[in-house]
Amino acid sequence: MGRAMRVNNVVLVHGAFVDGSGWEPVYQLLTAQGYQVHIVQHPTTSLAADVAATQAVLDLQDGPVVLVGHSYGGVVITEAGHHPKVARLVYLAAFAPDSGESVQKLCALPLPGAPLPPMLAPVRGFVRLDQAKFAAAYAADLQAERAAFLASAQQPLGLDAFTGEVGMPAWRSRPSWYLVASEDNMIAPLAQQLMAQRAGAAVTAARSSHAVHESHPAAVAALIDRAARDLR
Repeated sequence: MGRAMRVNNVVLVHGAFVDGSGWEPVYQLLTAQGYQVHIVQHPTTSLAADVAATQAVLDLQDGPVVLVGHSYGGVVITEAGHHPKVARLVYLAAFAPDSGESVQKLCALPLPGAPLPPMLAPVRGFVRLDQAKFAAAYAADLQAERAAFLASAQQPLGLDAFTGEVGMPAWRSRPSWYLVASEDNMIAPLAQQLMAQRAGAAVTAARSSHAVHESHPAAVAALIDRAARDLR
């Protein structure tokens, strides 16, 4: 059998508490390699709304797609990944839920010694991270000025996104790749490894905080390139 042809379209889905602008370093690297890259600016209001926003971008693609999710974006791609244009999935320090799971359920029983994200009590149906603890939890390896800006510019997570449950996960029918952030203080690295193993993903790792797409864009772009070329 010959080697699979490269998938040239990449769609990037951001996680909770941030927006799509953090993908810019990865975007620049991938476009320099000839990929057509689109970034989903989903609202993080509910899983259904975020999936719909992602599928609307997928509709625009002119061929097969590598669909990439960071953090909560992993939940979104697990549901949106059934779109007929999605050929491969890439998870970056992300939740990769199974049927009936949500972020809330996956966080309800943390592993021993796992970090506890500094989420504040909901306000008007949305949760935020404690601004004073944001840098240590989310972006410990970014420049202090950038981490402070991200903390101040948080996009709050809707409770309907936090509790939104996945149906049949797309990773059951699509090949997947997973990048574990080994210094993550939002999603325990061991939890990442277990979810990746359950999904049958090809796994790599980076010595990174949760903000791996910003702090290690070359490693992220390299993994997306491997997925696009179907290299395990």
